[in-house]
Amino acid sequence: MMAREQHSVLDPGTLDDGDGGASPPRAAESRPARLRAGLRRHRRWLLPLLVALLLAQMAAVMVTTAVQQTPTIDEPVYVATATVYLREHSLDYNPEHPPLGKLVIAAGIALADPHFDAGYKGDQGELGRHLLYESGNDPWRLMFWARLPVIVLTLLFGLVVFAFARELVGAARGLAALALYAFSPDVIAHGSLATLDVPEAGFLLTSVWLLWRARRRPRLYVPLAGAALGAAVATKMSALPAVPVLMLLAVASVWSACRPTDRDARRRALLLGAASAVVVALVAVAVVWASYLVVDPQLRFTSTEPVPAVHGLRGRVVELLPFPRAFLDGMRIQFGLEDYPWQGFLFGHLYTGSHWYYLPVALLVKTPLGMIALWAAGAVTVVAVRRLRPAAPYLLGPTAVLLAAAMDGSRDFGTRYAIFVPMFLAVAAACVPVLRWRWAALSTGVLVAFVAVSSLRTFPYYLPYSNEAFGGPAKTYLRLHDSNVDWGQDLGRLADRLRERYAGERIWLVYKGSGVPSYYGIESSDPRKAGVREVHGLLVVSDTAIDKAQGKLAELIDSSRPIDQVGHSITIYRR
Repeated sequence: MMAREQHSVLDPGTLDDGDGGASPPRAAESRPARLRAGLRRHRRWLLPLLVALLLAQMAAVMVTTAVQQTPTIDEPVYVATATVYLREHSLDYNPEHPPLGKLVIAAGIALADPHFDAGYKGDQGELGRHLLYESGNDPWRLMFWARLPVIVLTLLFGLVVFAFARELVGAARGLAALALYAFSPDVIAHGSLATLDVPEAGFLLTSVWLLWRARRRPRLYVPLAGAALGAAVATKMSALPAVPVLMLLAVASVWSACRPTDRDARRRALLLGAASAVVVALVAVAVVWASYLVVDPQLRFTSTEPVPAVHGLRGRVVELLPFPRAFLDGMRIQFGLEDYPWQGFLFGHLYTGSHWYYLPVALLVKTPLGMIALWAAGAVTVVAVRRLRPAAPYLLGPTAVLLAAAMDGSRDFGTRYAIFVPMFLAVAAACVPVLRWRWAALSTGVLVAFVAVSSLRTFPYYLPYSNEAFGGPAKTYLRLHDSNVDWGQDLGRLADRLRERYAGERIWLVYKGSGVPSYYGIESSDPRKAGVREVHGLLVVSDTAIDKAQGKLAELIDSSRPIDQVGHSITIYRR
């Protein structure tokens, strides 16, 4: 009652109207009341409209990117495996990744209904090329339908980002989080491909969000969080380090829901929290098993890839995990891949092995500058602001653990291994306007706008994006390689460029990718199989091959003149 009286006293409608007298009280009070009512009505449709516009923008650029790009290196394997799931109900292909992400891809393949040669014998890479290029299918159409379910899932994860931020700091700031997500070049690039990185990261974010909601209704949200965590693990095994982290978050959520005030209450809260952690783990394990049973209820499995023997601590851990044999053999294959001496490339330096700082540096190159600033400020905010501090373990804990695990990996191939970072930190960045700083809200808006401009400027070449401080997408190949810039996605664009500008010229091609150049009308020879003096005409080289060039190829490149670039991932030289 006192609050209402104070509000009415301070209401500007009761002040002097400027003519020397007071306005009639009823008229003066009704004007601001009508204004407030109008604002409330507008907010009801304005918020959903802005969310829809941001997601529509994201959908448009992802679909455009998807229809213009040829298959990247990993996609044919996943598409072929998903087709085998549908037609043969076999787990034999691509065991190094669990089935769920490929089942998502299979939803689109079912609609495409491709021709499939069940009698074909070959490894998973050969099977993918056979399905796309040798079975009478249209690879453009098949790849679009395979990518479409991942695009839809990526958009749904945008709603999770918005909902999470909205619950923390309100709807307007939730829009800032959604904008950062929707304009993230990495999320757009990999969310428009039939790959597993974005689905895994999105399921993890969903699980953390549900655990945050479990602080109020643990009985409902703890099992749902376990299901989302299981979906992440059933998509990629790299989600496993998040399992103990999310189990601890389940304990924290139940403790917060119980609000214990004495020793007995604290003991009960800890027991309930421990039980909730067990529920999260059990439900996650059940989801993993279900993903295998959906493909083959009999769980028959004979790997088409060699399964290495894994000894020591890693071998004992694999044997203890409560997962199907196909999952365990897939882990053994992953450990074998981790032991392989892969080549990396960072800022002009080609090396064998891995650098622990590779991923942070790659993120610095491939993240819009405004986004980096907001990530840093958001991380500080959730720790520094008292009312946001409970959210810090949920946003920063999984991010830190997953990033540390990814940094310890042996494959310095791209920021896709840390695609969870722009998802989790978009939510943290939305907290910046909460700071008691005069220009916090305005600065956030300006930085979000800067991110949007930087992202739209790279359209439709999101895969090779790098920010303005590092020269933009045209210069990315000078600093990074592989899926950061050149993943085989521009073979179709190369065919168009050669036909339009260089018709009839001799082509020498070094292409890094899973596409078949001849299918797109590119008739070429490999310059590495000819003498240096025999190579005349156009030398066309994938930028990753340029970064790793040695011997004859390096000599050919050094003695040639660059004349054109396709998609910021393939360079054309004149010899």
